[in-house]
Amino acid sequence: MLASDLRQLTVVLVRTRNPLNIGAVARAMQNFGVRDLRLVTPFEASFREARSAVGADAVLREAGEFASVAAAVGDCRLVVGTTAARRRELEQPLRGLEQAAAPVHATLAEGRVALLFGSEKHGLTREDMEHCHWLVRIGTEDAQPSMNLGQAAAVCLWELTRPVTSPVVEAEARASSGELERLGSLLMELLGAGGYTHPGKAASTEAEVRRMLRRVNVTDADTHLLMGMVRKLLWKLRWNGKDAG
Repeated sequence: MLASDLRQLTVVLVRTRNPLNIGAVARAMQNFGVRDLRLVTPFEASFREARSAVGADAVLREAGEFASVAAAVGDCRLVVGTTAARRRELEQPLRGLEQAAAPVHATLAEGRVALLFGSEKHGLTREDMEHCHWLVRIGTEDAQPSMNLGQAAAVCLWELTRPVTSPVVEAEARASSGELERLGSLLMELLGAGGYTHPGKAASTEAEVRRMLRRVNVTDADTHLLMGMVRKLLWKLRWNGKDAG
């Protein structure tokens, strides 16, 4: 009997190529009661081969394919990335795996949580991490910091099924990642209309806005209020622009 219910947890594999790794992750998910697997641009031949993995057919049969991380996590209220965190400058908060259980379970009570794993060769890219609220790492020896993908998934899921000893504080529901993306798009539109952004720096500004919205823990109510404000300001800017013309 598992200590925690992880049915609202989603595992996202980003650009995974090895069918054995995909199968191993799916088997670990079934071991720990996690059913929702999503793959972002998987190597198609590997995905087809992985579907025959022993003991993982139920998860793989229902697995979804997505063209981007944003699409894969759109309905998730908390997105947690995994990283070995060696020789990389990280722009998201980094927590030890043992610190993840309490906030993850607090959010599972509100809605879906995504746990992201990157490709076998490079892990999550900087752009992938922009969609994460924070990152976790598994404590390993410095001489061999990275783990096999299937092993890493199993360790993370096992840690999340353990009893939560820290008190879970009920908080107002976080906005879903999809809502944050819509709010970010509106903010970028406003910044462009107001002359804040420069075409050559629009991509870096968009990345900064995306990280900021996840860092400040925007709630459902916040997104509705902020989107209303931004739309009003956009209307004013465009109306004044017509008058000036």
